[in-house]
Formats: sequence, structure tokens, C-alpha cells
Amino acid sequence: MAQAVHSNDAPAPIGPYSQAVEAGGELFCSGQVALDPQTGDLIDGDAAAQARRAIENLGAVLRAAGMDYQNVVKTTVFLVDMQDFGAVNDVYAQYFGTAKPARSTVAVAGLPKGARFEIDAIAKR
Repeated sequence: MAQAVHSNDAPAPIGPYSQAVEAGGELFCSGQVALDPQTGDLIDGDAAAQARRAIENLGAVLRAAGMDYQNVVKTTVFLVDMQDFGAVNDVYAQYFGTAKPARSTVAVAGLPKGARFEIDAIAKR
């Protein structure tokens, strides 16, 4: 049975979806961009700053499910500009450096609210 997971420490969804859904011991996290959890506004800053905020938002959702970054087995990173790959990778390593989940990185034409970075994840107990 699937159960929605919600954290007040992460931005509210900007559409008809859950922050995450847990089913069968796996957590499927929706994409997080660099929205301020209190205001719902995109933070100012470059791709690295946006990556940090988005990954912090993801962390809040993981904690709401009783998990953390070490539980993450797969992420997908979306970048508007692949020139940001190195800077974003440095930030990513600060959170996932020891866990090293599988990852895909995809260049996209645009992201919600004009974000430069988005991340989604699958975690397992």
C-alpha cells in the first residue's frame, strides 16, 4: 500500500503530486528545486547555491519518512546548463559522497519557476 510523505521543512508541491510516496519499503521522492520552504519562492544564486537548497529540501522529505541521504539508492539530476555540472557535482558530493547512489544527469530546456537544478530520488529502508 502506498502512503504519501509530507514535510513542512520542504516546499509544498506546486502541482497535484506528493513530495514523496512510500511503498514496499521504498521511497519515491518527487523532484525538488531550490524553493525556499517558507515562501515557496526560488532562491537567488547560481546553480551550486540552487543545488544546495534543492538537496536540503530533499533531505527534509527523506527525514519525514525516517530516512536520510544514506538510504538513497538512485537520483536523477536535471540541469538547464551542462556547464554547471562541475559546480553542482561538488555540492552533490557533500551530501552523497559516502553513499554514492546511482545517478543520471540530464540536460533540460527548462525547469519549474526558472530553476537551474532539480533532483529526484529513490530511497530504500
